[in-house]
Amino acid sequence: MSDVTTIEHAPNVPGAGKNPDPEKGYGVPGYDPVGHKMGMWLFLYTEVLLFGGLFIAYAAYLNGYTWQFAQVSGELSIPMGGGNTVVLLTSSLTMALAIAALQRNQVALCQKLLLFTIACAGLFCVIKTFEWGGKFSKGIWPGSPAVLELSYGEQIFYSLYFVMTGLHALHVLIGAALIWWAMTKIKSGVINSKQVATLDNVGLYWHLVDLVWIFLFPLFYLIG
Repeated sequence: MSDVTTIEHAPNVPGAGKNPDPEKGYGVPGYDPVGHKMGMWLFLYTEVLLFGGLFIAYAAYLNGYTWQFAQVSGELSIPMGGGNTVVLLTSSLTMALAIAALQRNQVALCQKLLLFTIACAGLFCVIKTFEWGGKFSKGIWPGSPAVLELSYGEQIFYSLYFVMTGLHALHVLIGAALIWWAMTKIKSGVINSKQVATLDNVGLYWHLVDLVWIFLFPLFYLIG
């Protein structure tokens, strides 16, 4: 029995059996969109646990040092934080439009939208670099002499700020790398209008990155 025959009649493969749906990629050897999506959701669940734990820690310290958190929050740049919020929201839109374009087999448009999404990721990191650079120029970073002179609550705020926004920026870079990788697969034809699951999963990851920032922005920049 050939590999193709085995897959077409395997009861546990989505779309396999008597009526595979090649238009959606079901029944294609090695392509399991439902399994891919389930695996991605499980991975995103671990990411939610990671950031969720940090948000719980933030909430606990905010409850104990509300005044100190509010005071230090006023030292952050709302225009920079707000600008990055607009950038990520725009990138989330272009990511969704790119997936929709690929589903319509508009490959060139999809590639342009993905490239624009990567550019947004780069702009986010540039803004974040300038923001962090402003803090470093004032001698402010976790454990620095300037920070150690502050109250304990203010030290905790800066520690959480650098850890959480730094971890998020790392996820932005990883997301941009995944989008670039997906672009190479689209160019080679591995990802196409009939096999969109991989790009869809990259989009899910990118939307999670955007969602995390939607929480980070008000918690750090607006409470003051």
